[in-house]
Amino acid sequence: MPAIRQIPLVAALATVGLGPLPTYAHPGSEMKKIKHFVVIYQENHSFDNLYGDWEGVNGRSPANYISQVNQAGERYACLLQNDPNLTSPSPLPVTCTDTVNAIESAFSNAEFMIDSYIPVTASTCTGGVSQGDSYNGGCTEDIVHRYYQQQYQLNGGALDRYVTGSDAVGLTLGYYDTKQLPVYRYLHQNGHPNYAIADNFFHSAFGGSFLNHQWLIAASTPTWPNAVNDGSKKDLHSVVDANGMPANYPLYTSQASYTLIDGKLTASCNPPSGRGPTPANVVCGDYAVNTVQSSNQPYQPGTKDYQQLPLQTAPTIGDRLSAAGVSWAWYSGGWSNANGSIGAPGWSNGHGPACSDPHTIQGATFPNCPDTWFQFHHQPFNYFANFSTHTKAGLKNRKAHLRDEIEFIDLAQTSKSECKLKQVSFVKPIGEGNEHPGYGSEPIGSDHLVVLLAAIENSACANDTMVIVAYDEFGGQYDHVQPPGQDNNDGPHDKWGPGNRIPALIVSPLLPHDFAVDSTQYDTSSILATLEKRYGLAPLAERDAQVNNLFSVFGAPASGATNTNH
Repeated sequence: MPAIRQIPLVAALATVGLGPLPTYAHPGSEMKKIKHFVVIYQENHSFDNLYGDWEGVNGRSPANYISQVNQAGERYACLLQNDPNLTSPSPLPVTCTDTVNAIESAFSNAEFMIDSYIPVTASTCTGGVSQGDSYNGGCTEDIVHRYYQQQYQLNGGALDRYVTGSDAVGLTLGYYDTKQLPVYRYLHQNGHPNYAIADNFFHSAFGGSFLNHQWLIAASTPTWPNAVNDGSKKDLHSVVDANGMPANYPLYTSQASYTLIDGKLTASCNPPSGRGPTPANVVCGDYAVNTVQSSNQPYQPGTKDYQQLPLQTAPTIGDRLSAAGVSWAWYSGGWSNANGSIGAPGWSNGHGPACSDPHTIQGATFPNCPDTWFQFHHQPFNYFANFSTHTKAGLKNRKAHLRDEIEFIDLAQTSKSECKLKQVSFVKPIGEGNEHPGYGSEPIGSDHLVVLLAAIENSACANDTMVIVAYDEFGGQYDHVQPPGQDNNDGPHDKWGPGNRIPALIVSPLLPHDFAVDSTQYDTSSILATLEKRYGLAPLAERDAQVNNLFSVFGAPASGATNTNH
């Protein structure tokens, strides 16, 4: 598959002329000049994995590396690998032998560059698996990234059990050549937009994409009132062992005498007969922490009723913005097809009676015709009662605020003389363009990110827009910096997180330097705090009331000129 369906992947990266740099002012005065916010939410990378070699940051180095240990706390000599591109004796020769852990490998206990083994030309991307789709892009296998597993991997701040607590074992220590990323090259060309790297930015909640999308819009964990708790197939609670682990992996063997369950919900506080006990130090209750489908369409075809999360009623940033009269929208790749928005931007399925796009997911029923690469759990507003498909008010809100990414790109590209963007835009690319390991190619996803940035920077919106690029969570990958709440690292935290450091960029001509590194402590809910500060909104929950907002970036020191060709 040469390009991302429904998304204009490659445009000429025109040089963006920004004129003279603005005079530095107090962050409060600069804040008021920002009329538009664009939040681009990418997928599944830790900071060290992706931006660890960006100049000026607290990044990767041999001195920073934390050696990984086995279940007994003993250091591995070698890394076990099970990605088919990294295994030994084929395709890679054995160069490292670990007799204690019975590992023969081509990798010692250290970080390694993924690009050296899986080039962009490799046909290893298989995200549209239900249709057998694959394309060249150099994808790795996916890596487990779930609520309980991440806490085991963090090991109370020791950060030494990434390999042991993962299905992908040694791949957790892989990283990309930062300087070869399309977004790095874009931000190092002549006339690049002013930007800052936030190198102390953590994802809000332990675990995966579903939960961290919820935290992006609500700063809270979804609840499942009166969840079934009888041990039947309709009981979706997790069952964990004494270490808080819900599963066995190649290098992790539980000593539990009962069956572990890596469920959609937290472990039960009062497990029924036949299920193992929940340790006292493990978060329990009726909370949805791992991927679950919505009760609203679109949801994965074939999902049973008992597997659908009841509609949520907690306040969201969308509710706050609407009440304040601030225009906003969530733009998602593939939304029109998935939602059944016939004729809307991005629609490609004709007029029925069946879905006509050959890349529609199996089991779809017209007019809900999601693409095979559409990710249902990346649509957080779809889980809320205020956007219900069963009420007139919900349908009205959906039409006004839940839109297709194609529409955002069209608005940006046609905004040459007058900015047509909403005051707040959330942008979520479809699978091929979101950088998710397993089904998304990192180079191709970064290329798409550049397209989005260039569309904004070449529009009339550029002069008063703040673009925030963040990644939803760590993707199961190692990072050497302790999150708040781990060991002795202070900062806002609770039983939900934060998790690992993730890559984050702020792009705006209002920034006082062409490049800066901002080491202020943030987490994903800092995006909410930023919007709340700008528009005078009440906090949604405890965490977004506590964290730093991103306007601290205006006080970040310059990190050296990057206005050069590379």
